[in-house]
Amino acid sequence: MKRSYVSYLMLVLVFLMAVVASCSKEGPAGPAGKDGVDGEDGIDGTDGTATCIQCHDDSQVNFAKTNQWAHSTHATGGNFERNSGDCAICHTSQGFLGYNVTGTYDPEAAGAMISNPNPPNCYTCHMIHNDYEVSDWAFTITDPAMLNNTGGQTFDFGSGNLCATCHQGRTVDPWPTPGGDDIVVTSSRYGVHHGPQANTFSGMGLEGFGANTEHAHKSITNACVTCHMAEPYGVQSGGHTMYMGYEYHGAVELNLAGCVACHSDEESLIANTEELQIEVQALLDELKALLDATGITEEGSDSSVPGTYSADVAAACLNYKAITEDRSLGIHNPTYIKKTLENSIAALQ
Repeated sequence: MKRSYVSYLMLVLVFLMAVVASCSKEGPAGPAGKDGVDGEDGIDGTDGTATCIQCHDDSQVNFAKTNQWAHSTHATGGNFERNSGDCAICHTSQGFLGYNVTGTYDPEAAGAMISNPNPPNCYTCHMIHNDYEVSDWAFTITDPAMLNNTGGQTFDFGSGNLCATCHQGRTVDPWPTPGGDDIVVTSSRYGVHHGPQANTFSGMGLEGFGANTEHAHKSITNACVTCHMAEPYGVQSGGHTMYMGYEYHGAVELNLAGCVACHSDEESLIANTEELQIEVQALLDELKALLDATGITEEGSDSSVPGTYSADVAAACLNYKAITEDRSLGIHNPTYIKKTLENSIAALQ
């Protein structure tokens, strides 16, 4: 009886296994279904380099420009280690953008210092890698430049507004007014600093003692850019080097590519340039001797001597330093620069 029961269970298990096996076995394929409607052809996605090649093409233009910049004073001589306070605003790329464009840098904040400072570069002047299109070449600053020591006046240098933002004299306070109160000089650095080209070009922000500010160069739409960034001569002048001269077989040659549109006679232009610069240097030398006699400067040095001086002496000193630091010897604004020097000399005689 017990054996019959066991045999019965075994038969049940075999049956169940057979049922499970038969249920899990795939049956024969059914008849083929009707073809569906073909889908639309896919649309190719945007090429990953489509925006990049708008600027990074095979023309080698980018390399030419960056190579010129690498030989410029912006790249090699801008003292970008001066990365704190007011200095960082022009000496570093981050300070320039933070103060003038985004408003994120406060030079007066405690400990305000730019970390890993960069010299002025592509990102300083252009909207690089904002849109990854040709619009990235747009300037970071386009509005007319507000000039120091003018009471908030502006001057439109065109594309040169970007340059003028930094290439102008620093604020002098109190500003000397001819015939006005005496000026107390407390530092040997009394002056408008090292880059007042926007002031000499515009005839604004210096004490001209009534000098005429009108000159032909004001008609140059893009001011600085027209001449300093004209067709380059390798990496020696023009383009993104921004130099106006270069050495050729031991002699200094001028890059006149930006000048000939107005001055078609190159020989006369060179002769007139040399004559003007000799004249302006002579006026500077004469003014310096007079300043030395007042005691505000000393022979052999352009540093100011702390003390109290008449407003005329202080103004003449500022003019001397600005026109010396302008370094064009009159080219930026011939009439104004000559007259300012002549009037400064007359005020001290």
